[in-house]
Amino acid sequence: MSTRMLKFVSTEQAPPEKRSAADRSDDFHEIYREYIAEKAEAQASRCSQCGVPFCQQHCPLGNNIPDWLMLTANDRLQEAYEVSSATNNMPEICGRICPQDRLCEGNCVIEQSGHGTVTIGAVEKYITDTAWENGWVQPIKPPRERNQSVGIIGAGPGGLAAAEQLRRKGYKITVYDRYDRVGGLLVYGIPGFKLEKDVVERRAQRLRDSGIEFVMNCNVGKDITFQDLRAKHDSVLIATGVYDAKKLNAPGAGATGVFPALSYLTASNKKNLGDAVPAYDSGELNAAGKKVVVIGGGDTAMDCVRTAIRQGASAVTCLYRRNRENMPGSQREVANAEEEGVKFEWLASPKAIVDTGGTASGVKAMRMRLGLPDASGRQAPEEVPGSEFVVEADMVIQALGFDPEDLPILFDENQLTVNRWGAVRVDYSSMMTSMDGVFAVGDIVRGASLVVWAIKDGRDAAESIHTYLKAKADASSIAAE
Repeated sequence: MSTRMLKFVSTEQAPPEKRSAADRSDDFHEIYREYIAEKAEAQASRCSQCGVPFCQQHCPLGNNIPDWLMLTANDRLQEAYEVSSATNNMPEICGRICPQDRLCEGNCVIEQSGHGTVTIGAVEKYITDTAWENGWVQPIKPPRERNQSVGIIGAGPGGLAAAEQLRRKGYKITVYDRYDRVGGLLVYGIPGFKLEKDVVERRAQRLRDSGIEFVMNCNVGKDITFQDLRAKHDSVLIATGVYDAKKLNAPGAGATGVFPALSYLTASNKKNLGDAVPAYDSGELNAAGKKVVVIGGGDTAMDCVRTAIRQGASAVTCLYRRNRENMPGSQREVANAEEEGVKFEWLASPKAIVDTGGTASGVKAMRMRLGLPDASGRQAPEEVPGSEFVVEADMVIQALGFDPEDLPILFDENQLTVNRWGAVRVDYSSMMTSMDGVFAVGDIVRGASLVVWAIKDGRDAAESIHTYLKAKADASSIAAE
């Protein structure tokens, strides 16, 4: 082992410098500054090179984290990039948006020993950004071209990961997406202060340069039928994500000024991309000067509250029915939101939207306490009698999660089976659906989840599709003899 490792005792944890709240709260640029080479190497050298690397075990992709940390510490960055990208199709994106505090960094051995975790995500981002700057990231050149094709529905992380893996094997790939830009929620759901859009676009351009075709502004089931896709391609992968926003079931929820989170975030992202957004320009989906209440405690809720701050809201409050320790969102994101001026009302559950003449003017909520654990293992929130209170609001944003769209209806395909939550059923050993040659990955299978899990699913499905198509080609070859 290199003598440059195990420096966690002598070298303090030093995350990348973060722009001050005052500096960052009125723009949508990323809030963390870049590591310089010396600092990245020093932070990577803190890794203890564990015999059993819990960081790797708690990464959905099984990234070889200790290996690329050691290579970074020894100034072997191109090798570090090659190791990092061997298991991850978007390491610089995961380095920016993964909740490392719940995954790799949260399970770092030196974190458990009180020395402060290795800054894994920041080093991962640094490695791949450096690779792009130095031209180490090149288009894919398959060793051979195959005469079979795969149609992929959805240009989000799951679909893109599968597209890249299958292109490496020489398949002809066409990706269909309803949006006008490649990236799905990476572009339209995640704000620029977490992920600037040129980072996504350079990934998309690399795939185009690799021979992958993108058909944008294409709604499968409307602009092209699912049956036509199956006839056109030798295999089809469904990677649509989940977009049906869960709605608040409370009086007044239909009042003017109450919006689903994705509509709000998409409008903001489109505006920042330079698109014409009438609903933003009219003030409808613009928080400027308004008292904003966001309902929810996940990462989407954090994206909403921090976006509202940047749009110039006069006050931003987040209502969440459990306490801080039990919220599903990243603790890092909560801390960033608090620094930027967001107020959190913990243990508070909305009971009604205050409707004044058809327009939302507040949220009536009740204080909660945590009781016995429910089926999820978390303590179930219970109402505290007589604890009603009202938070004033001009805009209410519902960030309560997402459900799958009804794909059998959308695709006019009743052979495509779904589970009781509406997610597509698959054989998890192959990711194949109930239909021969049709596979599915990501949120449309597992429900709303993390980008890193979508990438994992995409990679796994690509292997299964390769196995399926190879068997299909072999059978055709035998039949032709």
